[in-house]
Amino acid sequence: MRRKICVTGVFRKLFERTFARSAGNVSVSAGSYRNKQAAQKAGFFLLFCCILATLLFLGSIVYFIFAGGSKVVTWGFLTQWPRNAMTEGGIFPALLGTFYLTLGAVTVALPLGLACAVYLCEYTPGSLALNAIRIGINNLAGVPSVVFGLFGLAVFVKFFGFGVSVLSGSLTLGILILPGIISASQEALMAVPNSLREASFALGATRWQTIKKIVVPQALPGILTGVILSIGRAAGETAPILFTAAAFYTRRYPQSPFSEVMALPYHIYALMTEGTHPRQQTVIAYGSALVLLILVLLISGTAVFIRQRHRSYNG
Repeated sequence: MRRKICVTGVFRKLFERTFARSAGNVSVSAGSYRNKQAAQKAGFFLLFCCILATLLFLGSIVYFIFAGGSKVVTWGFLTQWPRNAMTEGGIFPALLGTFYLTLGAVTVALPLGLACAVYLCEYTPGSLALNAIRIGINNLAGVPSVVFGLFGLAVFVKFFGFGVSVLSGSLTLGILILPGIISASQEALMAVPNSLREASFALGATRWQTIKKIVVPQALPGILTGVILSIGRAAGETAPILFTAAAFYTRRYPQSPFSEVMALPYHIYALMTEGTHPRQQTVIAYGSALVLLILVLLISGTAVFIRQRHRSYNG
């Protein structure tokens, strides 16, 4: 009986110790869970504050420009030519010139960017040349726009003899937006599942047929998103066209790709820095800035809509 009592007491002590340890572990894990939950709430609150600050800055800019330019923006402002030293009239030639330059830039950059992205993703996967080219593309995307303007002035305006023209400005803007189109096209192509490529190869298709019929159509929404965002950037750039394409004022439409044009970003810059009627020109500059801001926001909104629609379709 004594042995049984002793053995029972030993087991009872071991059980009590084990239960105490497990209870301590549970209390420690509960405390760490509370700490993690508090840290998560603090992180979410910080992210919310950052988003709120970004929206506040954006709203302040939109309100500031809208308050200054909404009084002058009318249908006549969009369709008339400037008059009386650009103190009256509209911005139609600047809108037309911006359209020509943006269209020319996309025409130049889209085939080159898509071809470069296809080559990098489909023909040189994982090679040293691919890494070197990607580093070069990223560095090119970080070059200031005024450097592209000086490059266009030296190469297209002076060396090739295109002069200050739509062609020189379009080529310069095309090089400016080329890294963005390449990066967006690469991301879209890499997002296409490899199973689609393997299925195409299994059916006897060549690599080029697979790229043309399978890969590029699947990646097209992402490519279009990058192109539209690049259009918004090209439409709002001032420094590249300052040296290559833009004119302070012209009385006629562009007759050829070698004609100089007015452009909306440079028109705003000229109104704020030159002229003899600063008050009237400032009002027109605010109206021009409002029109340009609306164009860029519409272009960016279109890109977001295409992206969300593609995601919901795939989902």
